[in-house]
Amino acid sequence: MSRSIPVGLGARAYEVVVGSGLIDRAGKHIAPLLKRPRIAVITDTNVSDHHGERLAVSLEKAGIATDVLVVPPGEETKSWEGLSMLSDQLLALELDRGDMIVAFGGGVVGDLVGFAAAIYKRGIDFIQIPTTLLAQVDSSVGGKTAIDTPRGKNLIGAFHQPRLVLADLDVLATLPEREMRCGYAEVIKYGMLGDAAFFGWCEEHGCKVLHADNAALAHAVGRSVKMKAEIVEEDEREAGRRALLNLGHTFAHALEAENGYGEALKHGEAVGAGCALAFRFSAALGHCSPADAERVEAALRTAHLPTRLADVPGHPFSAERLIGHMAQDKKAEGGALTFVLARAIGEAFVARGVPVEPLRAFLIAEGAEP
Repeated sequence: MSRSIPVGLGARAYEVVVGSGLIDRAGKHIAPLLKRPRIAVITDTNVSDHHGERLAVSLEKAGIATDVLVVPPGEETKSWEGLSMLSDQLLALELDRGDMIVAFGGGVVGDLVGFAAAIYKRGIDFIQIPTTLLAQVDSSVGGKTAIDTPRGKNLIGAFHQPRLVLADLDVLATLPEREMRCGYAEVIKYGMLGDAAFFGWCEEHGCKVLHADNAALAHAVGRSVKMKAEIVEEDEREAGRRALLNLGHTFAHALEAENGYGEALKHGEAVGAGCALAFRFSAALGHCSPADAERVEAALRTAHLPTRLADVPGHPFSAERLIGHMAQDKKAEGGALTFVLARAIGEAFVARGVPVEPLRAFLIAEGAEP
């Protein structure tokens, strides 16, 4: 069984298909989109080892000639060096602008391949086949593509929508527990920012999601994708409501920068800590009740996600260094800090021009060094 969720963007509209067995049926989904039966699949070594053969068989059955490019796993691949190497490999294949490339992997592969597609010969179509929970509910949908730089995460990129997203729930059964927790942070985030009832569902059924229960996953991924699709349709380029999807990310990106974007702190773990910090900061500023902040923290702790600075590798942190990273955040405008804060669970809002002094006091109270 599968469910198709439309992302309505006029001539650039596409479907996000959520269900089981989609890799085995990928060729049937992809073939009608091709001008000629040829694609390039970009994946990483881990995904290739676990699922590469299934995708290859599916594409072969559909009569699609396939070139496979394999990149190293890990956030370090999402870099200038990784982009340069991939672009050169794509050029060597002599793909033309009427061809298609496929991002087959987690968020790193999806972001890198999407950005390469955006700039290859000024734009080539691509398809997302996300293989992590985090990528299925977040980065594969909405067309945000980017690489990291030493100055910050996702600061170089482009909006480039995919032609199709295939979110196969079966691949999640092979994910390590840590990767499932990372994805779950983005799932429960949707409840925090705009659906209190879904947050309550996560409190009750989160353990089933984390243990890859198929029915729970289908609901969690389907609801998350539906919420993101609705937000992207309304605000594709993050001029307004789409910024709410960054709940927790200003804190998260600062913590990731302090950890060098490596394996010590994964993005989903940083988002978990960031969401808890955002709710406590909201409570400290008088926007939401301490009870809601405590409820958010409890839900994240139940999923074994970090919620305090002391839980994050690299602690203790310098308040000044964290603030410095936040000042480089994409949402910062004219040097003023911008946060996504909350009035309640399910009621996030964009707070612009947040003063530095209350933020510094909050970080120090949270355990950062002055």
